[in-house]
Amino acid sequence: MSSTILPIASRRETVRVAWTLLRERRLPLTIATVAFAASGFLGLVPPWVLGDLVDTVGDGGTAADVVRAASIIAAAALAGALCAGLAVAALGQAVVPALARLREEVVARVLGLEPDRIEEAGAGDVLSRVGDDVRTVTNTLDEAVPYTVESSVAIGFTAVGLAALDWRLGLAGLCALPFYVLGLRWYLPRSAPLYREERIAQGERAEALLTGVHSAQTLRALGYGEAWQEQVAVRSWRAATVSITVFRMLTRFFARTNRAELVGLLLVLGTGFVLVRDGAATVGAATTAALFFHRLFGPIGGVLTTFDQVQSAGASLARLAGLALMPEADGAEPDDPASARSAARADQTGLALDVAGIHHRYRDGDEVLHDVTLRVAAGERVALVGATGAGKSTLALVAAGHLVPSAGARTLDGAAYDEWGARGVRSQVALVTQQVHVFAGTVRDNLTLAAEDADDEALHDALRRTRSSGWVAALPDGLDTVVGAHGHTLTPAQAQQLALARILLADRPVVVLDEATAEAGSSGARQLDEAATEILQGRTALVVAHRLTQAVRADRIVVLDRGAIVEEGTHDELLARDGQYARLWASWSQS
Repeated sequence: MSSTILPIASRRETVRVAWTLLRERRLPLTIATVAFAASGFLGLVPPWVLGDLVDTVGDGGTAADVVRAASIIAAAALAGALCAGLAVAALGQAVVPALARLREEVVARVLGLEPDRIEEAGAGDVLSRVGDDVRTVTNTLDEAVPYTVESSVAIGFTAVGLAALDWRLGLAGLCALPFYVLGLRWYLPRSAPLYREERIAQGERAEALLTGVHSAQTLRALGYGEAWQEQVAVRSWRAATVSITVFRMLTRFFARTNRAELVGLLLVLGTGFVLVRDGAATVGAATTAALFFHRLFGPIGGVLTTFDQVQSAGASLARLAGLALMPEADGAEPDDPASARSAARADQTGLALDVAGIHHRYRDGDEVLHDVTLRVAAGERVALVGATGAGKSTLALVAAGHLVPSAGARTLDGAAYDEWGARGVRSQVALVTQQVHVFAGTVRDNLTLAAEDADDEALHDALRRTRSSGWVAALPDGLDTVVGAHGHTLTPAQAQQLALARILLADRPVVVLDEATAEAGSSGARQLDEAATEILQGRTALVVAHRLTQAVRADRIVVLDRGAIVEEGTHDELLARDGQYARLWASWSQS
């Protein structure tokens, strides 16, 4: 199964996105920079004082000298800890809001994606970005970035201090740099592609798992269960194999780092020995130099250790930036003159909806719609019926503007969908499917998503017209009862009623119902059918009928078979023809 993943930003684009988010918070960034610099400078005090103490003791120093040195070291350590804490806090004030804004932009772009684009990329790619990638970047900002910045500052100050102590000792320590550079030159070209490959493999694994979970019954019914399990195993092992490769690369990289540390320390100790022997330096200076270089082990090791996390976070940030840089949904705003004119007309008769010569196929699959032409007149209610797999849901998504067909034209009120734009179409066409989501929040929150300024009177009216006033009134806090995740659990029928109530509040002139009452069960079917009938009054409607009783009340019935329209007419006309619809009706009536 091939897919085209969502865009991934280049390094330049990722840096531009990060800087755009951070530059608005320059004050905390400045405080963090100064505090990190102070912390790094204070870190030089202990080894310098210890080296000086060695010479003082050698020259016959007193206990007071030792106490004074210990006091200075303790004060420097305390001040350094305070500066480090301030730096981390200031850095958090800068990056946490920036990450929150990036997350908002990513979610906004995801919510604006068309279903066919998500289908093309795979839900796993989308979920791994808003889930795994956000978590990776967050953890890195919380842990690795502060440590990396602090370690980098310490390395810089220590290197300067070593050179200031004695240029020859500084030169000896500097000789270890080529070994570190060789290690990084080996690591960097290999790490970035591997981390990107790891993120992609994790997204493909998530896609396989999600498909297996959501389509388990279908896969078993078609006899594909074991084959899909093998597919999951293949993608999981690919993700694991990439992670193992990353671990092996890190092991080899750390071996090169240890070699650089060994070479550098031997050179500093050897140079110190020669200088002390020749009287060119004191034992204290040589001790300070050794302590300085040894002090570099921690920061350098820290930078290289967290570099793994930083590289991984960089790959995740590039995937998030790729989404953030996607253009926003295009199209006319709801208050465009054309939209306003159509909305005014819709108050009386709805809008005419036309699809002509529609063809569509998903990815590399077979064509599911073949030259479908259908007109739904203003204010008309048309029911789509047919066997499973006939293409009803696909046609509904195309008509609702949520799926771009492979070929064909679509018009609303005589204007092409491209002229309306995605926002313009959605400002006029409402879609309800059988997969209704109950948002975490109160019943009021779930309703006002469709109309932010709706008052209680409007909410109660929508609930009454969708036959849901009774059960909402019976909730512990009525409209203010928390539902959804960690709240009161709603039945499928109740969730559908809320979705239908949102349609009333949104007040769109065109409504597409894709089996929107299919999950009601026998007990709630009548109430949901009545609610659906209520919301379709005075609106142009295209209804994918799960129960043929819904089709009976339609002005016209369209029968789809294998992606093509095979019959069209009223209920009585189609029964008189004794064709496919008549057979469907007979089967439905017997069941």
